[in-house]
Amino acid sequence: MKSIERHLAVNKPARLVWDYLSDFRSTNDWDPGTKQTTRESGDGGVGTVYKNVSEFAGNEVEITYTVTEVTPGSSITLAGESKSFTSTDTITVDGSETEARVTYVAEFDFHGLAKLAEPFAGLPLKKLGDDAAEQMQQELEKI
Repeated sequence: MKSIERHLAVNKPARLVWDYLSDFRSTNDWDPGTKQTTRESGDGGVGTVYKNVSEFAGNEVEITYTVTEVTPGSSITLAGESKSFTSTDTITVDGSETEARVTYVAEFDFHGLAKLAEPFAGLPLKKLGDDAAEQMQQELEKI
């Protein structure tokens, strides 16, 4: 299993940051690999399904994310399924009316033929995490 973890701080109310990030369609703005994320069903709570099309390591990947846990105003966890991997993404927001701290963790479990490439996924995943954190920081500054 491979994982990435990034921490951000932004001078925005934690409530606004939560509202933005807890709608996973926001990946359209902050995740550079995302081509499109749409909500297929649900209201954002547990059981909500998002369809994501991303580009990773030069390949287009379709991922179905299902919200598995939500602590309103604090954290959301989504389980992602694709042909070559499963993932667990957790976004946590805490802070105050003047500042928010964000932790983003994505864990990847490769399967099938992609399992053979797992030992080489470290650098592309690091770049993915770094680029997403930079873009997320920029987008959060705008809200």
